Amino acid sequence: MTSVGGAGMVDWNLAVATATRLVRPGPEISREEAREVVAELRRHAKAAEEHVRSFTRMIPEGTEPEDTPVLVVDRAGWIKANVAGFRELLRPLLDKMQDRRGGGAGGAVLGAVGSKVTGVEVGMLLSFLASRVLGQYETFAPATRELPASAQGGGRLLLVAPNIVHVERELEVDPHDFRLWVALHEETHRTQFTAVPWLRDHLQSEIQSFLDETDVDPMTVLERLREAAQSLAGGRPEGEEGEDGGRSLVEIVQTPAQREILGRLTAVMSLLEGHADYVMDGVGPEVVSSVGEIREKFQQRRARGASRLDQALRKLLGLDAKLRQYKDGERFVSAVVDEVGMDGFNRVWTSPNTLPTKAEIARPEDWIARVHRKAES
Repeated sequence: MTSVGGAGMVDWNLAVATATRLVRPGPEISREEAREVVAELRRHAKAAEEHVRSFTRMIPEGTEPEDTPVLVVDRAGWIKANVAGFRELLRPLLDKMQDRRGGGAGGAVLGAVGSKVTGVEVGMLLSFLASRVLGQYETFAPATRELPASAQGGGRLLLVAPNIVHVERELEVDPHDFRLWVALHEETHRTQFTAVPWLRDHLQSEIQSFLDETDVDPMTVLERLREAAQSLAGGRPEGEEGEDGGRSLVEIVQTPAQREILGRLTAVMSLLEGHADYVMDGVGPEVVSSVGEIREKFQQRRARGASRLDQALRKLLGLDAKLRQYKDGERFVSAVVDEVGMDGFNRVWTSPNTLPTKAEIARPEDWIARVHRKAES
């Protein structure tokens, strides 16, 4: 893995090894119970597929979208899948940084520190995230034997079994209901990408445009990675912020052009996350008997957060912004569906031009006026 694409910048094999070694152990569970959890999550994923299709009406009757696999994984499996995806997405940026490595102070420092140290630091960050993700639709990693995709090269749905078990125990909710509830959210993401063929390419194009605009001293990126890794290791005083004011990894590499691209990406991610939450809660009352209790406890868990260290890392990695996307996006979807119905909302998937802007996420009436009123006039 380290011989291709930004080879000298990140030792991806070492990142995987570090993350899997450092990731927190999962909840105690017997082998038999683990098999039952995996089997149940697969059943719920299949059931959720029909519920989500019926509720969203994104897939016309009589049509069949590409069939992407459902993978129930442990924390190590999630790490490997995401390293493969990150490696693919970050290849242009790492190649650019590799070209700059020979000149300037940043290049000299990176040359001295080497890809192995960077790989360790990336691995430490992934170990932090790997115990928190319940599920994910991973769409960018190339297909392999361990990480299969559809025949058309699409993504795959990941359900992280130990994390789901950990949270259902922490919340003290019905485990069978909670597993279906999570499956509904993640299946919505799978439906979004399989029902809207242009969505994956659009997102990848926007991300690559963002990376193409990056003109940052490699030292800056390395220092930010080290800052996050030191926080995990307790090497940075709690509550301390540098001159960047605690900005996220994404925020420190923004040019004016990148800020424009990031605004569009933020709007799309708010739409996707908010839509998944809306669908999960819309379907939930019919098929998840304790959905009210689950939702209330889950929202309380989100609001509570965790330690100051956890909060600092969330800020650094941009996870606070992701939580805002759930709320803002769900309000947008709810307001639009209330006004123009589900089929009217589904115009959002027509093309990149009908996606909401960042401003329209906050003012859904403006999106309705642009997409619906203009079309009707």
